[in-house]
Amino acid sequence: MVTVGIVACSLSLGLLCWAVLARTDPAGHRVVSNLGLGFADAEDGGAEGSAGLLAPVPASHLVRRLTPPGSIRRLERLLARAGRPPAWPMERLMGAKLLLAPITAILAVLYMSSNSGAMSLMIGIACTVVVYFLPELLLHSKGQERSKAIALELADTLDQMTIAVEAGLGFDSAMAKAASNGKGPLGQELVRTLQDIQVGMSRKEAYEALAERAAVPDLRKFIRAIIQADKYGIAIADVLRTQASEMRIKRRQRAEEKAMQIPVKVIFPLMLCILPVLFIVLLGPAAMDMMKAFRH
Repeated sequence: MVTVGIVACSLSLGLLCWAVLARTDPAGHRVVSNLGLGFADAEDGGAEGSAGLLAPVPASHLVRRLTPPGSIRRLERLLARAGRPPAWPMERLMGAKLLLAPITAILAVLYMSSNSGAMSLMIGIACTVVVYFLPELLLHSKGQERSKAIALELADTLDQMTIAVEAGLGFDSAMAKAASNGKGPLGQELVRTLQDIQVGMSRKEAYEALAERAAVPDLRKFIRAIIQADKYGIAIADVLRTQASEMRIKRRQRAEEKAMQIPVKVIFPLMLCILPVLFIVLLGPAAMDMMKAFRH
């Protein structure tokens, strides 16, 4: 067990040294230098204030240095899909990954030193791996819940957009109207899409980014239909009406599918929890009477 602890500590120190001494991304350096070009000729006080604003926080900078680039990209993607919760900033997630996993590994080594065996080793490794990927698991669960909420809101939102377009509004105005009326995650994503268009992103790229963030098959299909309608000049009101009707049918079919799954899901609790107790209550007195009869 001492050998296992030494090997684990050596690997941890090696990875730590590699992360600290590894070169940073040159593209990031270029971006930071480009952002600071306009502050070189400013006054001394303004330059100091600007440099203070542009300088990264040491703790967050160190956390980013220690986190592998692949983990950062994965966390960024999962954060976008989860709606970027205010309580889960990127620095906090990366810090949790860097702190919880070594602490769990140390506790696992201490546990294995007192309880030797292959089972203890497997439990320690499994706990360390699960704790390291815990932020990703939480974000994935949050993203799935958000995607389900978007899928439920999609049909009603398309109905509102259809009414707005038929009343004479443009598609962007109808989207803004539906986003202002909506209170769920779909309204937030529509607002984000409109902001992307306003800052210069093309409509196709903004719509595709919306489909990528939401990760809802029905919304992705609707985005493809909107892109095709914009490309070939099809009336947007007809596309919205058709898509809204199809989304309502799919929502009703999903509800019927879940209703049909209820009897199958109830079978196992019924057989494991309810039927044994029922048999004991019904057959228990008869079994006791039979045992008394056989004794006499």
